[in-house]
Amino acid sequence: MIDLHQPLGALTALRKLHGSTVDGKPVVFHWSGQAWARREGEPDRLLFKVEGMNIRQCGSLHDPQRGAGFRLVSRELMLYLDPVTGEPLKTWHNPWTQAAVPVMHVANDPVNLRPFFERDPQGQPLASPFRVQGERVFAASEIPLFYPNPLAGDYQEYVGNHYHAMEIFDFVADREALLSKDTDSANAALAWVRIAPWLPFMRMGSRPGLMVFNAMGQTVAGIEALPAVLREAIGRDYPEYREPPALDDVRPNATSWTVAQRLKEAQRPRT
Repeated sequence: MIDLHQPLGALTALRKLHGSTVDGKPVVFHWSGQAWARREGEPDRLLFKVEGMNIRQCGSLHDPQRGAGFRLVSRELMLYLDPVTGEPLKTWHNPWTQAAVPVMHVANDPVNLRPFFERDPQGQPLASPFRVQGERVFAASEIPLFYPNPLAGDYQEYVGNHYHAMEIFDFVADREALLSKDTDSANAALAWVRIAPWLPFMRMGSRPGLMVFNAMGQTVAGIEALPAVLREAIGRDYPEYREPPALDDVRPNATSWTVAQRLKEAQRPRT
């Protein structure tokens, strides 16, 4: 069994949780949930159902100082669905501005993680993020985000408008699947919570409020195991999402905000 108290053991388990110990083997995560709006003085409002997927692969690394490691590359798709019919939305009626706005589904390519190693740059061993309880293993991750918003101007340190969000990932796996040296993947399940600003396509401007996403999911046996709404979208509009990015992908990561920025800049009149 893998020893989670050893840096190499924790690294191997982390790789199995997120992907596969087999270099270049695609792994698909699926999640399903809801997206809510929260504004002071108003009841929370369900805006969308969401169906999402991420296709990824891992590759082995080695550093003379930091030891064994791996890199994970992925691309991610999430559809905003009508909360009643469950159909993907093309336009959305904004209940606060009364405007009908085109919906920009999440299509982030790539979404790559920083490399993981046995030791950090200062030589400290990788800390195990795992908690073993009975026949299950848990790993929680809170990712606070605060950085210049790509859709804002050059003076955010003076007037605000920074991108400010929190991503929360809670993973669970069967102890045997995660810690056995005979398996290459943990077949993990996850819960995902995101607390974030209004989505760019909503055109909410400076109106106060925020979005709360809540979803659950797990690894699935490939693209064909995804719900029909995702399979149809991939076949029709996102064929590149059938495969993960290349292991040597060096493109900067995409977010809904950087994608919106590129689209808006492409629409600007050329002088």
